[in-house]
Amino acid sequence: AYHPINALCAFREQVFKLVTARLECDAFCKERILHRVLRNVNSQLLVVRPDLNMAAFEDVTDQEMKSGHGMHFNIHCYKTTTPSAGLPVAFSIKIEDKNYYMCCEKEHGEMIVRFKEGEVPKEIPGESNVIFFKKTFTSCSARAFKFEYSLERGMFLAFEEEGCLRKLILKKLSREDEVDETMKISF
Repeated sequence: AYHPINALCAFREQVFKLVTARLECDAFCKERILHRVLRNVNSQLLVVRPDLNMAAFEDVTDQEMKSGHGMHFNIHCYKTTTPSAGLPVAFSIKIEDKNYYMCCEKEHGEMIVRFKEGEVPKEIPGESNVIFFKKTFTSCSARAFKFEYSLERGMFLAFEEEGCLRKLILKKLSREDEVDETMKISF
């Protein structure tokens, strides 16, 4: 026999299944790719050196930029079910006919930014060490961003002075409202 309560329960169950299925299939699905150079607060370009297994921000001449070795990134943007976290992105770069993707790994108890040979996945079913959340750097700087590591809240891509290098690292914010210029990245 039909009863309004039974119909309501059946409807809720259908909606729940639909929402659950959407959340599961939509974890991270690649939507578009941007082609950009990444600059720090000093207008230096991020340059990847796979032979040295590192990336650093460097002063680059116009001539070097035209050749573009290790500077022109693909920023893979993914659809998300949690837009408040920021736009999920992954970074890759092509150097001498080889593709590399950025990821983070723990080494000696410390998180390290690495570039590994291979492709960025089209779909990421759950958590991944290649995903960063793109966020506006400050409310008044709409063209500058910071990139939070998806697996560890409060950890952002940044640079650290190491001798004459400004090496790409992951850095923990001490407070959520802290403004750290070493984390400022613009396209």
